[in-house]
Amino acid sequence: MPPKKTGNAMTQRKAEAERQAQQQRRRRVIWFSTVGVLLVLIIVVLSLDPKPKAKVASFDYENLPMLGQSDAPVKVVEFGDFKCPTCKMANETIKTQLVSDYIDQGKAAFYFMNLPFIGKDSMTAALAVQSVYHQNKDAYWPYFDAIFSKQGDERTEWATVDFLVGLAEELKLEVDYEQLRKDIENKTYQKEVDKQYAKGDALGVDSTPTFFINGQEFAGNVGSYDEFKKAIEEAIGE
Repeated sequence: MPPKKTGNAMTQRKAEAERQAQQQRRRRVIWFSTVGVLLVLIIVVLSLDPKPKAKVASFDYENLPMLGQSDAPVKVVEFGDFKCPTCKMANETIKTQLVSDYIDQGKAAFYFMNLPFIGKDSMTAALAVQSVYHQNKDAYWPYFDAIFSKQGDERTEWATVDFLVGLAEELKLEVDYEQLRKDIENKTYQKEVDKQYAKGDALGVDSTPTFFINGQEFAGNVGSYDEFKKAIEEAIGE
């Protein structure tokens, strides 16, 4: 028969069981404490580490048509197509109000880059404005505004060579009209337009108008001047 367990042996087994139970409790306390400390550290690090800013695009401002002063603290770049109805709307609302509120005050400068994608004559118009820009920079913006003002149906080919040269003559721009016609027909500034288009493509621009404010893409509603104005004010405050 097996030997009977003595009272002393049973006491030792109980003590051993209690000791193991205490060790398990200590391990659980240590584990939860460690996790808690790690969570606190993570929260502290996240609160101290600012969110990374969106990548800022760079532009060759000196070689772009500019409205305003080159030393203005805020630089607005538009990628646009002269056949784009929304670009026409933005030109008559956003840009017009920017001129009175910020550009005339020396607080912002406005630049334009061609992104001709709607039709064949989108490129024709882009070539025309580049010709005027190189002939007489002061004539560029009146011509720019007039093309949008006279904008035809985007489904038709209205921005023809004759139309664009005739518009310059109608405005009595101080440019050589024959040179303008030659520049359009010979695609004198094709490489410049292509370079601007490629820049937009590299920045992921897939619609017009798309605006960049101090190198950061404007993500708001291009139909809302209030949203645009807010973005301008934030850029001024930076």
